[in-house]
Amino acid sequence: MSSKCNLRITVVVMACVVTASTLQAVTGKEKAWAMFEAAGSKSTSEHAIGIRALGLIRGNAHARELAEAGLEDSKPEVRIAAATALGQMRATQSIPKLQKLLSDDKLAVVMAAAHALRELKDNSSAYAVYYDVLTGGRKADGMVARQLLTLHDPKEMTRIGAEVGMGYVPFVGIGWDAWRYTHKKDPNPVRAVAARLLAQDPDPATGLALVEATKDRDWIVRAAAIEAIAERGDPALGAKIELSFFDSNPHVRYVTAGAVIRLSTIAEEQSREKKNSQAKKAGNGPAGRE
Repeated sequence: MSSKCNLRITVVVMACVVTASTLQAVTGKEKAWAMFEAAGSKSTSEHAIGIRALGLIRGNAHARELAEAGLEDSKPEVRIAAATALGQMRATQSIPKLQKLLSDDKLAVVMAAAHALRELKDNSSAYAVYYDVLTGGRKADGMVARQLLTLHDPKEMTRIGAEVGMGYVPFVGIGWDAWRYTHKKDPNPVRAVAARLLAQDPDPATGLALVEATKDRDWIVRAAAIEAIAERGDPALGAKIELSFFDSNPHVRYVTAGAVIRLSTIAEEQSREKKNSQAKKAGNGPAGRE
């Protein structure tokens, strides 16, 4: 075999090794951010799903910026998801942008923005919208006047209420699709709600049960279990849900991304606190005294 051939083989092998090591180095958190950043290139439905799942991530400027960008989207479904996510992530910095959305020509978007502002304690803006809708004060706005015809359709108003999180829908990253799914004839909503409400149960066995539920045959149970794991805030469970990045349902995939980022952030904060605590102890110990 020639030296040139050997050299080519060596280069190929090294390239494979570098590629493999690079892929291995990608963390779950990095995969999650990549999913959210690519959501805008997906279908409108998947983009909205991805934006809404950002609501699981709090205190993160990048998540807030991605959601704020959704407020400018041409599709009302995405604007609704963005407003809802900003309210859920407690993004008070976004209040001015949400206030701007109150002039949107889609009633569902206006209601989503108002509900988010109420979540952010900007009650005056939210109540002004609710008052106008109640009294018909927005009828002079042309396009909104036509939107207000939905006030006479109970089913449509129920849909809007569920879509923007005003009804009893105990799911952060799923929203209207969860409400619609739980109102089918046999969707197992009780198990999904039970999983979601177990978030605060401190029993370690519950955490393991939620991990097991991420393999359930019903997507809403899987998504609810992952949301509960995220809210539970136990970083040890983060690695156990990463296989759900490959779930067949986009709701589950994006909820997983939000959960992984949230749990990874908690793990990083705990690690810093532990190091600081150890440093303080070392400084105050016998060896650290002058």
